[in-house]
Amino acid sequence: MSSSQTPAYTNLLSRETSPYLLQHAHNPVNWYPWGEEALQKAKAEQKPILVSIGYAACHWCHVMERESFENERVAELMNEYFVCIKVDREERPDVDQVYMDAVHAMGVQGGWPLNVFLNPDAKPFYGGTYFPPRNWTQLLTSIGQAYQGEHRAELDESAEQFANILQASDLAKYSLRPTAAAVSNEQFELLVDNLGANLTVNGVV
Repeated sequence: MSSSQTPAYTNLLSRETSPYLLQHAHNPVNWYPWGEEALQKAKAEQKPILVSIGYAACHWCHVMERESFENERVAELMNEYFVCIKVDREERPDVDQVYMDAVHAMGVQGGWPLNVFLNPDAKPFYGGTYFPPRNWTQLLTSIGQAYQGEHRAELDESAEQFANILQASDLAKYSLRPTAAAVSNEQFELLVDNLGANLTVNGVV
């Protein structure tokens, strides 16, 4: 693109200084940086949050951007169902660690890009790393529709259970109240199985 051309899309990452975030400033995804504005928007609109974490030298981060985040049809799904937040793990290692721990607690292999789905209180209920475009669109649709429909309570309960497992120690940094309830290993395994089963029904996992 020559300097005389105006980008078709510009999102809020254009205000940031991180080179990684600026690389996504002209995606058709309505990316927000991590912060109060995005978190309050999710609460106000009662939409789930998608946090996508990466860094400038990450090969698969760039692959997923090219395949999915630059794709208008995929971006449309992301914008419709989620408040989308981009995080540079080199700029916010604290946020990266919180959600990497959450994904590990779900029994998922961690890595980057790290894509984590949260309820409007920023509590995670599902996550993974790189997804090919077809799988990504299926996942977006399944989770988005499930949260808008009859499975919202189940996903919120999953988020609460994962927060309990993590003891909410790090999540408390983001105004999330820790709870005293404990979860047994059996309950945790059942929780993961149930969440996986709900998404399997929709052909995602």
